[in-house]
Amino acid sequence: MKFPVRLLAFAAMLLACGAIQAQGYPTRAVKLVVPFPAGGPSDIFARMVAHGMTANLGQPVFIENKGGAGGVIGVDYVAKAAPDGYTIALNNLSSLAISPYSLSAMPYDPNKDLALITGVVRVPEVMVVIPGFPVKDLAELIAYAKAHPGKVNFGSAGAGSITHLAGELLKAEAKIDIVHVPYKGAAPVVNDLLGGVVQMAILDVPVVLPHIKSGKLRAIAVTSARRAPSLPEVPTTVEAGYPKVISDNWYGLVAPAKTPAAALKRLHDAAIAALGAPDLLEQFAKLSGVAIPSTPREYAAYVAGEQAKWGAIVKAIGFKE
Repeated sequence: MKFPVRLLAFAAMLLACGAIQAQGYPTRAVKLVVPFPAGGPSDIFARMVAHGMTANLGQPVFIENKGGAGGVIGVDYVAKAAPDGYTIALNNLSSLAISPYSLSAMPYDPNKDLALITGVVRVPEVMVVIPGFPVKDLAELIAYAKAHPGKVNFGSAGAGSITHLAGELLKAEAKIDIVHVPYKGAAPVVNDLLGGVVQMAILDVPVVLPHIKSGKLRAIAVTSARRAPSLPEVPTTVEAGYPKVISDNWYGLVAPAKTPAAALKRLHDAAIAALGAPDLLEQFAKLSGVAIPSTPREYAAYVAGEQAKWGAIVKAIGFKE
């Protein structure tokens, strides 16, 4: 079949325009959706990364906060956005590795509806107790809980959150009976800890660090394989003999599935460059954040491992929302 010369010329022009657009990406600002309110640790980490990516992309990367459902609402917004490279999200652990198993109606499939770009930051959690509670380390906490079953309350930032499942993981591994008290966010947990309403919690280090430093809360263990940079004196759960009680929170970058490979590569390269900048690493460390740059394949493998771990815990406790 022969095509008119004009039609062939028009087709060639379209292909050329497409190539130019692909090479020129991005030609406008990129939206980075943070699935939590402004001002929290995730928002702060995202703004640091956005600043670095802006310099590397040559176009602004601006933040839009879309909080709700433990990060699911914001990530769902991006999963359903146009796959053109101009809308991405800072995902959290829960939105990729807990909610798919704990929600009765998950609005997206994290393994099919998202393109994973890179890990961004790992944030250790820390086990804290109120000053009047008669324990000074994890061993004493476990001994006390065994001597007083059902009498120790631990607060969380919400049922099904990492701060909830971290407590469930401790219960399973230490074989203790402690009572979960869910709140709507980390701030009210901290308020009730300071008021003595609950006795303990496992929360992201940045959330409670000021209160640990002031002596209003006592840190007894970091639930991580390595000590937190901002709490070097606090031992880890691994050091205390509980190597499986690890509940690092983490964040990464995702885009809608079917985003062009060229755009994903530009985003990935810009993010990796940002995450390697000494000033960003210094700012991360002040919040006990550890940069976790990765290839998309490495990030996918990491997410798969976390899904297997937390999915099993959700199933074991029979939790469903």
